[in-house]
Amino acid sequence: MIVVKLGGSLYGTDELLQWLDVLSEQAKHQAIIIVPGGGPFAEQVRQAQRIHSFDDSHAHQMAILAMAQFGLLISALCSDCQKTSNPTADKIGLTVWLPDAQLLSEKELPHSWDITSDSLALWLADKLDATQLILVKQSDETSTSINELTKLGTLDIGFASVFKNTAINSQIIHAKHATLFVDKIAENTRWLSL
Repeated sequence: MIVVKLGGSLYGTDELLQWLDVLSEQAKHQAIIIVPGGGPFAEQVRQAQRIHSFDDSHAHQMAILAMAQFGLLISALCSDCQKTSNPTADKIGLTVWLPDAQLLSEKELPHSWDITSDSLALWLADKLDATQLILVKQSDETSTSINELTKLGTLDIGFASVFKNTAINSQIIHAKHATLFVDKIAENTRWLSL
């Protein structure tokens, strides 16, 4: 089973539909769980926090709902995609995770902008004992160093601490490489490391 985080930066791009086509085809042979980024929905949360100056805990909860909104959009665009707030690793097919308020009870996940959909995707991959986590981003960074990618803003601040507690092989694939997905997941040279 593979967890694939589709970054919010794919919203409004042709690449989103390309990825959904590729993942639908690959999910005929294995379980794939999509973790949606927050996209413009999360940007609205950031803007609302700037305007109204509310705390990070409320912003975190709103950002989780933003991920669910993007997930609903993904499920609307992909007829093969099932949606769930409680994904399991036991069924072949394509599923999009719609995180909800129950995620707030997970004590190891701080309620702040340090934890975004990247860290949540890694947390879910670990929880489901996935074989791989693929982070699909609009990023040309070639580094595999989590610490360096965090400094560059490619990964969120909390990713490294979640990564320390997992054994999930993780890599970043540029959004433009949808057609190379099968080859990329077979590579073992691009794994992220601390």
